[in-house]
Amino acid sequence: MKLGYQTNTWGGVVGHPAGVTSVKDLYYWTPGSMEQAVKEIANAGFAGIELFDGNLMTYEDRPAEFRNLLQQHGQKLVGVYTGANFIFPDIWKEELYKIEKVAQLAAECGAEHLVLGGGAIRAAGILDSDFEALAESLQGAAQVAEKYGLVPSYHPHLGTMVQAPDQLDRIMKLTNISLCPDTAHIEAGGGDPVAVIRKYIDRVRYVHYKDYGSGNFLPLGEGGQDFAEMTRILRAHGYDGWITVELDSHDDPYRGAVISRKYLREQCDFQ
Repeated sequence: MKLGYQTNTWGGVVGHPAGVTSVKDLYYWTPGSMEQAVKEIANAGFAGIELFDGNLMTYEDRPAEFRNLLQQHGQKLVGVYTGANFIFPDIWKEELYKIEKVAQLAAECGAEHLVLGGGAIRAAGILDSDFEALAESLQGAAQVAEKYGLVPSYHPHLGTMVQAPDQLDRIMKLTNISLCPDTAHIEAGGGDPVAVIRKYIDRVRYVHYKDYGSGNFLPLGEGGQDFAEMTRILRAHGYDGWITVELDSHDDPYRGAVISRKYLREQCDFQ
């Protein structure tokens, strides 16, 4: 298995302002320096990065510059995170247009994974039919990812219609897309990340490790998650892909990465 790190700690989780009025530009984005993030992730001992779609698209007209940045620090582009509402037919073509642009550039920059999050919650609440709509859209997005040689995975997320265990089970039954378990989002949504990984191990092709405690996302080892058991399950199943550590924010992003890398070395036998 290989270890990556998400660059969103360097700036936090925000969105691109153009997306407020133009759905095709509705990107995740973090205002931090990607150059600093890549350098410090490498220095902390990780082998690859994941970044938001909006940060990737800032390199749309200069992909060679981004590839050179990764090469300079010995990093691999593991994956790109993107999202959508997925359930509204009137804007789905615009959202899929965005997803395809992201997938194309991600592939050009050497990515392996496209992580898909989302599923809007209506003002009036979730409709039964929303799960079928989400499933159909995810299948379409997965086809786009595969067109460019990327592995698509669905990422359960707080604030979406797939955050609770029964919601995850429902969407998994309606799709054949791979699962990217984000361990902290699963726990915060009322689930058990160890049980989820065990249950869906045959559909896990990419993993996000993130600790959780007292309502906060934390560096590994500072919350209550059993990463040693999760890692044991993955190894027993022959998983040899990427585990990406994600920490949405930290007062000292580099220190947060170092803490998590040290934990993985000492508690989960990652050298």
